[in-house]
Amino acid sequence: MQITASAISLNVDDVAASAAFVTDHFGFQEDMSADGFVSLSRPDAGFNLIFLHTELTTFKPVSMRGHRADGLLIVFVVDDIDRQYARLQAEGVTITTPIETEAWGERFFQVSDPNGVVIQLVQWMTPPT
Repeated sequence: MQITASAISLNVDDVAASAAFVTDHFGFQEDMSADGFVSLSRPDAGFNLIFLHTELTTFKPVSMRGHRADGLLIVFVVDDIDRQYARLQAEGVTITTPIETEAWGERFFQVSDPNGVVIQLVQWMTPPT
């Protein structure tokens, strides 16, 4: 098997709000969209980020229709965590979890988009073991 592309697809109530959030604050660009659907990317992310409306009638499997992206983290590893923290604060983004460093060397913070999707930025202060 050869994987030629990757995507994360999330169900949200307001597709436009989530798309605008990652476009405005994380530099994603819209690749395609339709009613209740948007696919976004950025060259260095390695995947497309897709938002689907929770009640999209074409969503499969049908058993997941109406479910939201609860309990999920989108994680971006960066090399300038403190600068990104300051930038997002200056842009007025609400910080969900303030910046902290774990004992194993992971420095991180979290923000939430308008639909409650949690985005975590991480920088490894020491190499992970």
